[in-house]
Amino acid sequence: MNNECSENKNNLVFFNKISRKINTEKTQSNNFILDEKISEEINHGKILDDLFRALGEIVKIKCFEITKENANMNSETPSGMMMKFASELSKSYIDNNVLCKDKEIKNALDANLLHIHDKDYYVTKGLNCMHYPLGKLLKNGFSVLYSDNRPAKRIESACMLTCIIFEAVQNEMFGGQSVPAFDFYLAPYVRMSYIEEIKNFENILDKDFHSLYDDPIDDYIVKNDIPHDLNNPLFIKQFAINRTVRRVFQSMESLIHNLNTIHSRGGNQVVFSSLNYGTDTSAEGRCIIRELLNATYIGVGSGATAIFPIQIWKKKRGVNFLPEDRNYDLYQLACKVTAKRFYPNFINLDTPFNTHEKWNVNDPERYKYEVATMGCRTRVFDDRFGEKTSIARGNLSFSTINIVKIAIQCMNIKDQDEKLNTFFAELSKIMDITARQLVERYNYQKTAKAKQFPVLMQYIWPECETLTSKEQEIGDIIKHGTLAIGFIGLAECLIALTGKHHGESEESQKLGIKIITFMKDRTREFADKYNLNISLFATPAEGLSGKFVKKDKEEFGIIKGVTDKDYYTNSNHVPVYYHCSPKHKAEIEAPYHALTLAGHIFYVEIDGDATKNIQAIMDIVDLMDKNNIGYGAINHNRNHCLNCSFENSEHNLKVCPNCGSDNIDMIQRITGYLVGTTNKWNNAKLKELQDRVVHK
Repeated sequence: MNNECSENKNNLVFFNKISRKINTEKTQSNNFILDEKISEEINHGKILDDLFRALGEIVKIKCFEITKENANMNSETPSGMMMKFASELSKSYIDNNVLCKDKEIKNALDANLLHIHDKDYYVTKGLNCMHYPLGKLLKNGFSVLYSDNRPAKRIESACMLTCIIFEAVQNEMFGGQSVPAFDFYLAPYVRMSYIEEIKNFENILDKDFHSLYDDPIDDYIVKNDIPHDLNNPLFIKQFAINRTVRRVFQSMESLIHNLNTIHSRGGNQVVFSSLNYGTDTSAEGRCIIRELLNATYIGVGSGATAIFPIQIWKKKRGVNFLPEDRNYDLYQLACKVTAKRFYPNFINLDTPFNTHEKWNVNDPERYKYEVATMGCRTRVFDDRFGEKTSIARGNLSFSTINIVKIAIQCMNIKDQDEKLNTFFAELSKIMDITARQLVERYNYQKTAKAKQFPVLMQYIWPECETLTSKEQEIGDIIKHGTLAIGFIGLAECLIALTGKHHGESEESQKLGIKIITFMKDRTREFADKYNLNISLFATPAEGLSGKFVKKDKEEFGIIKGVTDKDYYTNSNHVPVYYHCSPKHKAEIEAPYHALTLAGHIFYVEIDGDATKNIQAIMDIVDLMDKNNIGYGAINHNRNHCLNCSFENSEHNLKVCPNCGSDNIDMIQRITGYLVGTTNKWNNAKLKELQDRVVHK
C-alpha cells in the first residue's frame, strides 16, 4: 500500500457502512437508535481497528510498548514479528471472547486496576515456569520430537542433554526454566568422566587400575607436581583428575555458550534459563561449582558477560557461608565472579521462610529440601498437595494489582482513618476479583490435554506418571503449581496515602507492612477457599511499570511523587532515585520478603569497580543474612568494548580508551536478569535506569 492511511482502509469502509446504517435508524425525536446488533458491530469494528493498529506498529518496528515488552525478545526479526502478530491477536481474542464474560474482571482491566501477565498465552492453556528434576532426566533419558536421548554417561553428554531439555520445554511454557540443584545433578558425571579417564589409561598401558575407580578424592584440583611415572597409581589418578577438570570446564563453557545462542518459541527468544547451586560439598559437586564459576568469569566469545543462564548461589550457614564451611572458598569465588559478571545472585537458605524441617547436612539428597528460585524472582516451595519442595514444580500464572491507583482514588478523603479504611476496602474488592480471575484461568488451564505438553507431562511434573493417555486432562497434575497475586508501586501508593514513601518515613513503613500483610492474609484466605497454592508476589514489572502509570497519568494528571515519572517502582522496593545506604535499604525491604512468598528480590547499586572490591559483594550478602532477606542481587556498572574486549566500570563510557571504538556494550540488570544492551529496553525502564542512584 502506498501510504499509511491505506493501512486501515478496510476498517474505514466498515465504519462507513455502520455509520450509514445508524443514520437510517432515526426516531421522530431525531435521536439515534442503536440496536444490540449494530452496537455489537461497532464494538467489533473498534476491536479490529485496535488490532490492525497494533499490527501496523509491529510492521513498522515502531511502538516500544508493543515491540519491547520483553528485553530478551527480538521483535524486529521476521520470526519475532510473527510471534508479536500472534501475541496481539491472542490478547484480542481473550479480551473479547473470554474475559468479557465476567464484567467485574473486565471492568478491573479496563479501569487500569488489574493486569494479567502473559495474556497472549492464555488461549493456549500454557503454564508459566518450572524447576526441572534434572537428575531424573539425565539418569533415565527422555524423548523429544523425533529423538530418543539416551542417559548421560559423561559430563559432556550431561551438559548437552541439559541444553536440549531447556530448549524443548521452553516451547511448552511461557516463562522461565530453572535447574534447582545444578551441582548435585551434574556431580555424578564428574566421577563417570574421571573413571573414563582411568579406563583410557588401562587400555593404553594394558594395566589394571580398577582400584582407582572408587578411590576417595577430596577435591578435583589440577596439580602437576607428581613425578611422571606410568607405573605409579598416584600419578595416574592425578593425571585423570587433571583431564577431568579440563573436561568439566569445557563442558560448562559449552553449556553457557549454548544457553546464550539456542533459540526457541519460533526462533524468537533465547531460552530463559536459571541455575541454582552452591550446597553440594562432595568433591564432584565442588568441581561442577568451581568450573561453572570459572567459565562464567572468563565470559563468552571475546570475553563478554553471559546474559544466560541466570545463576543463583544457594547461601547456607554450615555449608558455604562461614570461613570454616567446606564450600566457603567457592563462596568467595562466587563473589569474585559476581563482581565482574553480575551473577550469581544469592538466595538465602537460612531465612526462616526458606528452611525445611527435613534438611540435614549429612543427607546426600538434602537438595530436595532446599528452596530454589527463578532468576527473575519467582519462588515455589510450599505445596498443600504434597512435600514442600521446589523440584518439579512451577508457577502457573500471575496477575498484578495497581495499588497506586487505589491510593490515588482515596487522596481527596481528608480524614486519614476514613482514607485508609476506604483504601483497604477497595483493595480487598480488587483482590477478590484478581483471585477469581486467576482461578478461572486455572480452570481453563487444567482442561489442557497431556499431548499439549509432551515433555512436561511425560517426565517433569509431579505425578505425571499417573497419566495413562495423551488425551487425558492435566488438572490433577498442575494442582502442585502456584497462582500468584502481584502488586506494583508500594512506594507511590504510600506517597499518595501519607505524603512519603517507606524509605523516608517510619509511619509510611508501618503502613506499607500493614498493606502487604493484609494482602498476604487475603491470599491465604483465597488458598483455603479455592484449595489451591495461591500466594503473594512482589511483581517484577518490566513493561507493566510504564503501562500502569501512563494510564493513571492520563486520568489523574501529574501528581508529585506519584505519577510524575514514567514508571512505578517495582513491588515493595525503595524508589530507585532515593539516596540511602545499603543497610537502610535492607532494613526497609527485608520485612516484605517474609510476606511475598511467591517471589521477591533485593537489589543494591554499588559504585566503583566491583572487581577491585570483592568485600563489597560479601558485605551485601552479610546484610541479607542479618536481615533475613530471601533473595538478592548486586548491581554495578560494567562496560565491554565489542572490538577489543576492554572492560571497565566508568559511567557513561562512549569511547573505548584502549582502541578508540564507540562500539560499547553496557551490561545492566532490568529486573532479575541481565540485558546485553539497553537499546532493547522499553522507555519506562530506560527512564528508571537513568534515575538509579548508588547506595552508599
